[in-house]
Amino acid sequence: MILYEYPFNERIRTYLRLEHLFRRLGELVPSESPLSHHYALVTIFEIMDVAARADLKADVLRDLDKHKNVFNSYRGNPAIAETVLNQVVDQLERNFSALNGVAGKAGQALTENEWLMSIRSRAGIPGGTCEFDLPAYYAWQHRTPASRRADLERWSNTLSPLASSIYLLLKLLRDADVPYKVIATHGQFQQNLPQGRSFQLLRLRIDPKLGLVPEISGNRLMVSVRLMRHEADDRLHPSTEDTPFELTLCA
Repeated sequence: MILYEYPFNERIRTYLRLEHLFRRLGELVPSESPLSHHYALVTIFEIMDVAARADLKADVLRDLDKHKNVFNSYRGNPAIAETVLNQVVDQLERNFSALNGVAGKAGQALTENEWLMSIRSRAGIPGGTCEFDLPAYYAWQHRTPASRRADLERWSNTLSPLASSIYLLLKLLRDADVPYKVIATHGQFQQNLPQGRSFQLLRLRIDPKLGLVPEISGNRLMVSVRLMRHEADDRLHPSTEDTPFELTLCA
């Protein structure tokens, strides 16, 4: 099944973008290829750009604290396993302390590294990191894979508290609701959202064998899914078939 996710607000949209970048970074750093390590460094710069939003750190800390208070309110409930509850609260507290202990915005410490910032300023220019533009960076790419990896891990470690917090918050959000099966009639699906619940994320799973691509839109009142088919002319065309898929609305 292919999983598609659709955020209902800008805060969750930012969290998903950061998660996407952190996962990419996690795959690129262990590589031995200089090209992979180049794109790992570019990914670090992308994370810094996304994390530069003034209120991002405050949003993450607020969400961690809110979750901690909710979970603490479950204490004494006989239907709740205290051991598991304690583990989750401990995770939230550790992430809150680690992120709160980071001075300034995520990645701010890296902005004081003039060599890295010289690469960052050229990385956005097509072909801007050629050896004649950045000879020191070209020399770095010729170091041993282990040496490059050690540098990348050292630089990316400054972003680890944010990464851990984003992973935890999204996991708690995704685990909050259960999936159910629906049918897109003639390739279209619409559902009114119940009042009184603030939905933050839509998750849609569909069988890849169907060859369909969902176009998702939504707001606080309604969600809509239109299924499209990628045809030989490299364009998306609406499907007219009754198609099942799996839907989760996470509040």
